Amino acid sequence: MSTSSPLKVTEVVLRDAHQSLLATRMRTEDMLPIGEKLDQVGFFSLEMWGGATFDSCLRFLNEDPWERARKLKKVIPNTPFQMLLRGQNCVGYRHYADDIVERFVKKSVDVGINIFRIFDALNDLRNIETAIKTVKKCGETVEGCISYTVSPFHSIELYIKMARQLVDMGSDI
Repeated sequence: MSTSSPLKVTEVVLRDAHQSLLATRMRTEDMLPIGEKLDQVGFFSLEMWGGATFDSCLRFLNEDPWERARKLKKVIPNTPFQMLLRGQNCVGYRHYADDIVERFVKKSVDVGINIFRIFDALNDLRNIETAIKTVKKCGETVEGCISYTVSPFHSIELYIKMARQLVDMGSDI
């Protein structure tokens, strides 16, 4: 990972924008025409997969999410692809066995994912261990994440401790 610039920008328009605004219903064919322009901007990465996109491709759009990644990579060859990974839940809504998480991560790398933004909604870092280890074994980049809230039980010290644990677990970003 380059350290030449202290500021790096990840564009999330192909994942979070339509997830937040259009219930994740943007079709691959509607993304492809802007791909070349997005690739020319010089973003650090383009988050284009994960979260609800996988489910929506299958359930609502009748699309193959793996094929979406392949098609986008053809028109966006120079910008690293990033995905949001729910730790042990992958892109689903329940926990999966370690071997499923490992296979999912490896397949994601095969279709062009370079950076994995990994989190557990409850900040139980045990739930992201397998994903982090597998991403590292594949030689790709881990962005370990912490879910932030304000409460009597959460303190700056707690978040600092979790951040240090993420670094110890192999988080690159």
